[in-house]
Amino acid sequence: MPLKAQTMTPTDPYLWLEEVQSDRALNWARERNGQSQAVLEAVPGFAATKAKLLDVLNDKAQIPYVSRVGGYFENFWRDANHVRGIWRRTTLEEYRKPEPQWETLIDLDALAKAENENWVWAGASCLEPDYNHCLISLSRGGADARVVREYDLAKREFMKDGFTLPEAKSQVDWLDANTLLVGTDFGPGSMTKSGYARIIKVWQRGTPLSAATQLFAGAESDVSAFANVDHTPGFERVVVGRSTDFYNSENFLRQGDKLVRLDLPTDASISWRREWVFVELKSALKTPKNEFAPGSLLAIRWDALLRGERDFDVLFTPTATRSLAGKGMTRDHLLLNILDNVAGRLEEVSYANGTWVHRVVDAPFPGTLSAKGLHDASVPNDPYANHYWLNYADFLTPDSLYLGQVGSDKRELFKSRPKQYDATGMRVEQRFATSKDGTQIPYFVIWPQGTKPDGSNPTILYGYGGYQISLQPSYSGAYGNGWFKRGGVLVIANIRGGGEFGPVWHTSATKAHKQRSYDDFAAVAEDLIATKITSAPHLGIWGGSNGGLLVGAVMVQRPELFGAVLCSVPLLDMKRYHKLLAGNSWMAEYGDPDKAEEWAWISQYSPYQNVKAGVKYPKVLFTTSTRDDRVHPAHARKMAARMLEQGHQVLYYENIEGGHGGAADNTQRAELLALEFSFLWDTLKRN
Repeated sequence: MPLKAQTMTPTDPYLWLEEVQSDRALNWARERNGQSQAVLEAVPGFAATKAKLLDVLNDKAQIPYVSRVGGYFENFWRDANHVRGIWRRTTLEEYRKPEPQWETLIDLDALAKAENENWVWAGASCLEPDYNHCLISLSRGGADARVVREYDLAKREFMKDGFTLPEAKSQVDWLDANTLLVGTDFGPGSMTKSGYARIIKVWQRGTPLSAATQLFAGAESDVSAFANVDHTPGFERVVVGRSTDFYNSENFLRQGDKLVRLDLPTDASISWRREWVFVELKSALKTPKNEFAPGSLLAIRWDALLRGERDFDVLFTPTATRSLAGKGMTRDHLLLNILDNVAGRLEEVSYANGTWVHRVVDAPFPGTLSAKGLHDASVPNDPYANHYWLNYADFLTPDSLYLGQVGSDKRELFKSRPKQYDATGMRVEQRFATSKDGTQIPYFVIWPQGTKPDGSNPTILYGYGGYQISLQPSYSGAYGNGWFKRGGVLVIANIRGGGEFGPVWHTSATKAHKQRSYDDFAAVAEDLIATKITSAPHLGIWGGSNGGLLVGAVMVQRPELFGAVLCSVPLLDMKRYHKLLAGNSWMAEYGDPDKAEEWAWISQYSPYQNVKAGVKYPKVLFTTSTRDDRVHPAHARKMAARMLEQGHQVLYYENIEGGHGGAADNTQRAELLALEFSFLWDTLKRN
């Protein structure tokens, strides 16, 4: 189903480019694609780079990460023989082997061919404890909207009379074998202004969707309504709610025919395991007895919470350099992923004899750690109740996946990602730049072998700076083969707006203070030039989504600092972003441009409104996707059109599939990456 054009106002000559799939808009995009491909594919080394990147993406020796489902471990896998991918499973004993035997559950390539659809895998949700009935989500071309269809795992077939939802941004969960909780497009008035479900209904097997009964409804101005079902034996519960904006939610526990609101801060993240509720604070919380800092992790029993008690236990308190990056759960423990100056630490937390006990895990350092429990509550006497997966990687070290058990630092190495490039002689360092207001901004520099601070290094400065998302050390075969092997330097900036130092690091650069993200990024660029890591002609910036807004804003504010800009799936027209697709859901990050006082600050950095003729901007490549139904492709389209009209050096590439990720399969991803690296290298290379 084609994406609909947005409501338009007569002030913008390029509004017609908001017609996502109109002939004139697509013809414009295809013409630009042809021009850009002709230029970039002619760059020496393009074909070899593309081939190598495809080999990296299709590498069968990469770690097939798994999720436990009962007695099996499931994985979705793509390679050269499975372009769209296969959903498959194995046992833990098989998974230990270098080459496990996998059982294919769905071959997406075969399904797409049989149904003549450009299916992209969007996940599966199977009903415990037998996991034979699964809700399969399929996306056309990688869009966020998806079709949901019930699959019989035992018979390996979609059920003709099973639960089926048409294409929409749906939310669905199993209540029992014959009942779903569904949020979807039920017709006029059922969706929010952000394009997500506003209403949660109870849908019985064998009845039409129109017969589903309403359980909960949010407001049209909300981001979305949601439902979560906990099937843990003895602790079964249903929680529904509404996301009033991107960061605030109201949660309700279903008790019989009533919905009881949980008395918790609306901006807190909540989760639960058995008798405990865990509360991660985004802002400070005062209770009659205590005050808790933003970024703290608290715990309280369900029964105490429902009685109105406020005696929280503190499981984590942030510091100036330590923040909570995430958590995993086993049956009896929490696994805290902690960032310590943007390097990962791991702690185990358990409740025993009336108190919470902490244990620091001796884990690899410094890099990125992530821990995920294996426990499946549907398995009686689960032998892996307190086991967990531990993954480690850093900029020069490929991922390693370990099986650990709480209470011990011993762990079993299960899988290792192969080295995908030669890192001999490379080094990594963390530096700090001073932002406009004096704040110290950390950044990582990844140096290829033989590079020196002489001002001539082709350098990519990458950033994001939004939504409390942290940029942590990671291993990239794409950067290794597309950039490092050519002698390029990579810099990762941990600017405000991200989550590297907790929620305050994020909120200090939102709404009226969003400019701080751009000041931080510019400060890092200035430091790179001042310390001769590079110079302006050799410095390129790269960002996607909110990071695309970042590089677009900094480009128009500080064009003299850069030689190239790679702007991917970006927000750029901040006057209309809230009217385009999911944009209305992000006003808690940026503000409402329809309010004069808020447009006053947004207008200072909105790239589309601030780009000018007669200014010498760096060369820029915009990339986007027609099927991106999250960030509208018109942002990139309109910015490119305006800059071309003004006479600037602009290239543009729009993948017709791909969704917000920009590519629907590895072949498309390799093509896109090769174009991007060719652009950056050709523009920034040494003279």
